[in-house]
Amino acid sequence: MGVTNPTGLQHTLRLGDQHAVVTAVGASLREYRVGARDVVLPFDEDAIAPAFSGAVLAPWPNRLADGEFDRDGRTYEVPVTEHGRRNALHGLVAYVAFDAVEQADDGTSVTLEHTIVPTPGYPWAVRVRVTYTLTADGLVVHTAAQNLSPGVAPYGVGFHPWLSPGEASVDGCTLTLGASRHVTVDERLLPTGHEPVSGVFDLRGGTALRGIAFDDAWVEPDRDDDGLTWARLASGDGRTVAMWADSGCAAWQVCTGDGIPLIERRGVAVEPMSCIADAFRTGDDLVELGGDDVHEITWGLRLE
Repeated sequence: MGVTNPTGLQHTLRLGDQHAVVTAVGASLREYRVGARDVVLPFDEDAIAPAFSGAVLAPWPNRLADGEFDRDGRTYEVPVTEHGRRNALHGLVAYVAFDAVEQADDGTSVTLEHTIVPTPGYPWAVRVRVTYTLTADGLVVHTAAQNLSPGVAPYGVGFHPWLSPGEASVDGCTLTLGASRHVTVDERLLPTGHEPVSGVFDLRGGTALRGIAFDDAWVEPDRDDDGLTWARLASGDGRTVAMWADSGCAAWQVCTGDGIPLIERRGVAVEPMSCIADAFRTGDDLVELGGDDVHEITWGLRLE
């Protein structure tokens, strides 16, 4: 009918009983399941991805206050996309098409690429390349960003999978996340500082999610002997979605989806990020991406 598919081309990966679908738009993880059990909340091929489902968030994750930031004596303005809170949300690539540049012959891996076009609000060309690979130990996602412009580009990246509780409910889940400090925010969900974790914000021993609403970030992640930081969503169906991220992850964001259309606590967004909200303004964990520099981050999912 001449209507463009809102998710673009579909790239299907299979390995054993693992099945994943990655879309061109947003380089989004539209499906990932093991057998019949969803690991992430799936969405339809002909639907606009709800609430950034599965998308890559670059060149900043989370919120940028007023869509403005100052750099080298100049003020830059990008579109405000969260109008109620007057923020620019989740970067510039979550709803743009990526091109597939590599695909494994055995159907276990695909690499997608998009180059951010310089604009008055973000005048740097940054190439973002994302590789999804199914392995015997689950799904591995590697992202590399390269500044193709002269000068130094401000940069951050995050990812937005909504983890699935399977046939159970979010209220029947327990979330475990290794991080020692919780980010405090104002009424616009912009950071005001951080504090030692305590109470419901101390997720290190597991927190039951019944009656708890999160749209919060944590910093100073704990790391295992391999340098990985972990989050686990244990469901009432007896299965656990385990998520890990490498040293490129400086923070985690968790959102329980309360009041979000089409989500409404059906899943939990657990988002590895290189920086928290408003990093373009605060500089906290901001990546300074020089000409030809490459920033890399790797994370993964598995069903336990």
